[in-house]
Amino acid sequence: MATRKSSKSPRRAVVVAGARTPFVKAFSEFLKLDAIALGKATVAGLLAKTGLPRHELDGVVWGTVILPGYAPNVGREIALDLGLYDVEAFTVTRACASGLQAITTAAAAIERGDADVIIAGGSDSTSNAEIKLPQKLMHAIAPLALGKAGPAQYLQVLSQLMPITDILPKKPEIAERTTGEVMGQAAERMATRNEISRADQDAFAVQSHHRAAAAIASGRFEDEVLTVEGSGGKRVYADTLVRASTSLEAIARLRPVFAKDGTLTAANSSPLTDGGAAVMLMSEEKARALGFTPKAAFRSWAYTAVDPADQLLMGPALAMPKALDKAGLALADVDLVDMHEAFAAQVLSVLKMLGSDAFARARLGRDTAVGEVDPAKLNVHGGSVALGHPFGATGARMVLTMANELALTGKSTALLGICAAGGLGAAAVLERV
Repeated sequence: MATRKSSKSPRRAVVVAGARTPFVKAFSEFLKLDAIALGKATVAGLLAKTGLPRHELDGVVWGTVILPGYAPNVGREIALDLGLYDVEAFTVTRACASGLQAITTAAAAIERGDADVIIAGGSDSTSNAEIKLPQKLMHAIAPLALGKAGPAQYLQVLSQLMPITDILPKKPEIAERTTGEVMGQAAERMATRNEISRADQDAFAVQSHHRAAAAIASGRFEDEVLTVEGSGGKRVYADTLVRASTSLEAIARLRPVFAKDGTLTAANSSPLTDGGAAVMLMSEEKARALGFTPKAAFRSWAYTAVDPADQLLMGPALAMPKALDKAGLALADVDLVDMHEAFAAQVLSVLKMLGSDAFARARLGRDTAVGEVDPAKLNVHGGSVALGHPFGATGARMVLTMANELALTGKSTALLGICAAGGLGAAAVLERV
C-alpha cells in the first residue's frame, strides 16, 4: 500500500527578537554579576521588550562556558530567578560556540514540534571564573573531611601535601587540556604557519573597532543593547570596549603577549569580557498568531572538529563550507559573512584557507577553493576584537545582529562562522523571512 505524503509545509523556526547586555571588560562594571545574573538580565530584558505573555514561553536553552560549580545548569537558574518555575530550561556548552549551539538546539526543537516559543542564548562572566583547589589537595584531605582520620592518617595527609606549590590554587587560563597550550599560543602558531603578518592583524583590528564604533554612532545597536545595572548600582547602557579613535600607529607600539617575537597583541586579540545575549525563536505559525514579524530563519548549520595539536582555531574553514553545502549555496551567493574574531590572526588564517585550492583538496575533498570573502561583506559592524567576547554569548550576539541586519537591509542571507576551544568549528546560514 502506498504511503500518502503530507502536503503540509515543514515547520520553520524563526528569530523574532533579541537582546543583549552591553559587553564590558572583565573585572569592571559587571564584576559582581555572574553568568546567572547576566543571563537573568538578558532574558528579563527580552521578555520586557517583546511583551511576550509568560505562559507562552515553552523553554530556555542557554550556553555557558565558565559554569558556576554551585549551580551549573545556568539556564534553569535563570528561569527560577525570573519566577518561570514551569518553564523547562537547560544549559549547553560547546566552548565559544555555546551561544550558537543553544540557538540551533532551540531551532531544532521547534522545527521538530517539541516547542513553539523558546528563548536561547548565552552568558559568561570571566570576572567570576572560579579558582579551584588542586585535586591532589582534595584527595589528601578527604579522610579528614569524612571524620575517619586518626593520628597516623594526619601524618600521612601532611606527607602528601608537599611540595607546597602542588597544592596552591592556580589561576584560570584558556588552555587546552590535551596540549597544555594557551589559545593565544595556538593562534601565534597559526599566524606563523599561514604567513599572517603583524601589520595585517593590526589593520584588521583597527577595522573591527572602526566598524563597531560606526554602528554605535549610527544607533545600529540601540535596539539590541539593554541598559543593565552593574556593580555598585551603576547603569551601563552601551558597549565599553570599542575604541573609535584607535589607529594603526597606536596599536603598532604594543608588545606581543603570547610569544617574545610574536605578532599577537592585546589590540589584535579579543579581550576578556562579561556579558549575555539571547534571541527569541518561535515557529513561524506561532509568531504570526502572536503578532510577531519574523526576521530570519536558519537555512542550515554545521559543527566540525579538528585536532587541537594541529591548527586549533581552523574549525570555521571546515564548518562554513559544510553549512553552505547544506544550504545549497556557494560562498559568492551570500550577502553577509560574520565571523567570530577570537584573534585577528585566526580570522585571517581561516579566510586564507577558504581561498586556497590546496586546502580545499587536502581538507575539504573538493578540487577548488571555497572562495574569497569580499571584505565589504565581512563583519560589517565589527566583531569580537572590538566588541568583546563573553564566551557563551558571542554566538547569540552574532545571530541577533545578523538577523536584524537582514531584516533592516532586505538582504537575503548571512553566513556565520565560529572557532572554539577543543578544535571545534561552528557555522550557520541565516536567511531573511
